[in-house]
Amino acid sequence: MKILPDTSFFLSLLTFGVEEYFVISPSFTRLAADVEIQFCPPDKLKPKPAVKDLVFGKTFTEHMLEIQWVDGEGWHKPQISPFHNLSMHPAAKSLHYSVQFEGMKAYRGVDGKIRLFRPDENMKRMNRTAERASLPTFDGEELIELIKKLIRIDQEWVPHSESSSLYVRPTLISNEDALKVEQPSKALLFVILSPTGPYFSTGFNAVSLLADPQYVRSWPGGCGHTKMGANYGPTLMIQKEAMKKGLQQVLWLYGPDHRLTEVGAMNIMIVLKKKNGGIELVTPPLDGLILPGVTRLSILEIVRSWPEYEVTERDITMAEVVEASKEDRLLEIFGAGTAVVVCPVGEIHYMDKVIKVPTMQQEKPLYKKVYNAILDIQYGRNQHPWAVPID
Repeated sequence: MKILPDTSFFLSLLTFGVEEYFVISPSFTRLAADVEIQFCPPDKLKPKPAVKDLVFGKTFTEHMLEIQWVDGEGWHKPQISPFHNLSMHPAAKSLHYSVQFEGMKAYRGVDGKIRLFRPDENMKRMNRTAERASLPTFDGEELIELIKKLIRIDQEWVPHSESSSLYVRPTLISNEDALKVEQPSKALLFVILSPTGPYFSTGFNAVSLLADPQYVRSWPGGCGHTKMGANYGPTLMIQKEAMKKGLQQVLWLYGPDHRLTEVGAMNIMIVLKKKNGGIELVTPPLDGLILPGVTRLSILEIVRSWPEYEVTERDITMAEVVEASKEDRLLEIFGAGTAVVVCPVGEIHYMDKVIKVPTMQQEKPLYKKVYNAILDIQYGRNQHPWAVPID
């Protein structure tokens, strides 16, 4: 990513080949050096919960990061302070309209070092989402440095376990007290931390999916490719419908040909035997309907280095999945995302069919192979540039 100096406070995104050029506010540069820190008083420090008691998104550390932005002034001085509730006007735009956020993790490696996993990719995506929501953009490298400072302060909250991690939630909202639907003149970027335990505490469990084409998660020209709250809230009712049927997740389809897009809040991966021989890993393309997941990107780059697999980013329909299942060419389906890394799929309930997916019956499943490869990087067993130390 290249940064072009400019006085504009909003992102201008141009694509030349594979490079992205962001025009940012110069006032965000070097903010990490100017951060003001207020430490939590010793009598307010909280006991650290045991790893076995950690539930995703329920426990929070003792400090948080906040940066205010005002149109015409730019980004104000960052503040790290004791964790607290936000005070907002009832007309704050974020309470009525869009909120954007990111999800990333910090890991305590086998060598004791704490690392972030590909934070530069999260910053790129957060800036793209900010532009789509008419929120101010920022220097991703500076925000990474500020996040590092925050984690250093709360480093004892990073679990001492190779099965757990510290979830990092950067969020950007408009806190302008005006109901008018227009480009905001005030914004708040804040970061909170939450230790999380293992997603599959008793080992991998295959999930069952509801694939109902009447429900659509995203559409061409929309914002399905961004990390906006508006992409998640409306899915909860459909998730509830799936659970009523005894299923765990929703397989999101799109169009008259019932193209696969995402599974739950994850990207989807399908492993097929090719008709002419060989094994293909298929995932939907980045055509605006799906989120460009960091785990998705990492899996594709890793598997492309393994010669026994062909990696394809293309449309795949339910008709092709049904056909592959009938011909015993459907080997695996799994979801991919930050929270879980990978999530195997065991069956799909589609129209009047139940498609059994033999993910868990494979002798050497791909989902386990990529899971182990990514964890080796995240926990420092494989020294890799994707793992960024906070020191």
